[in-house]
Amino acid sequence: MTKNNNFDFLRFLFALFVVISHAYPLSGGSETSQWIYQITNGQIVLARIGLYGFFVISGFFIFKSLQRSKSLGNYYRKRFLRLFPGLSIVLVITVLCIPFVYEGTTPLITKPEFYTYLPYNLSLYGFQPVVSGVFDDNPYHSINGSLWTIRYEFSLYIALSLLFFIRQKIIVIRSMIGVVFVGLLVIYNCYLNRLSGSSIFGMLGYEILDLGTFFVCGSLLAAFNFEKVKNVGFLLFGITAIIISFYFNFFDEIKHVVLSITILLIGFIPVPFFSNFGRIGDMSYGIYIYSFPVQQMLMHYFKLNLYELMIHSTAISIFLGYFSWHLIEKKALSYKNKPFFSETKIYPKKVHID
Repeated sequence: MTKNNNFDFLRFLFALFVVISHAYPLSGGSETSQWIYQITNGQIVLARIGLYGFFVISGFFIFKSLQRSKSLGNYYRKRFLRLFPGLSIVLVITVLCIPFVYEGTTPLITKPEFYTYLPYNLSLYGFQPVVSGVFDDNPYHSINGSLWTIRYEFSLYIALSLLFFIRQKIIVIRSMIGVVFVGLLVIYNCYLNRLSGSSIFGMLGYEILDLGTFFVCGSLLAAFNFEKVKNVGFLLFGITAIIISFYFNFFDEIKHVVLSITILLIGFIPVPFFSNFGRIGDMSYGIYIYSFPVQQMLMHYFKLNLYELMIHSTAISIFLGYFSWHLIEKKALSYKNKPFFSETKIYPKKVHID
């Protein structure tokens, strides 16, 4: 896959969208007061654009990675090295910081949730958002609310890996992913979308289907080698369709198809500077996993207003994202095609014959 594209910049931009969007509720306001929420008739917020972008790009490139993987173990090694080293470090740093912001009435060492915070969140599926006594006086109590999406991301990696043994049968692959995608669209638009907010099950189902459908769409487009489609007219049509859908309130019905295609087109049509943005490093994951606790710490100590929180947390998150990439993530990924343990060669002893 050529690197002459804008995806490093897009991921960076999507990460910033999440940081900016989270600043609203974390400073005591509401995401619904965002300008984009107002002009789109309440159909989208910046965090959603960021998440949708992450999942469709991930679906596309993880499918390509699956096709290139030499074995199923090689595929999972790459996925593990991309997610867990960075996640482990941010969780360790968070645990070390918790005693400095703890304001509970009982000793922190007596709280079981303090000891379970790291292993539960590292397991992905035992997501633990809070430790009682930490950020209780903040407008929002979660320590790192951004981590909830990682379990869904990893679950989709697992689901996609089921195609590994037939990955060369591209017609079969296209048909299978196409059927799954259509099925998800029907379920989302006809059932779960109506239930969202009505119950915990409805809300969880909505989130899983919403993000998962973007991921599957990205994988489907990858199966059809969408990277070869670099049509500016097609891109303009997609942007126009999105604007019209906002105006007439049907964005939710077309977003999984039109927004996915538009995002990938923006990524694959190289633009000077943006296509070279990756030389700085892929800071998006680091920004995403560090920004929420950074914002919570800033609110705990300084009680910032919306714009103060937005500016300071964005700057600090970019700084941390840069060092997370260069000191942790990039080094971890250097092992994706290397054996974890070096092989020791055993040479036969020389036998001297007199």
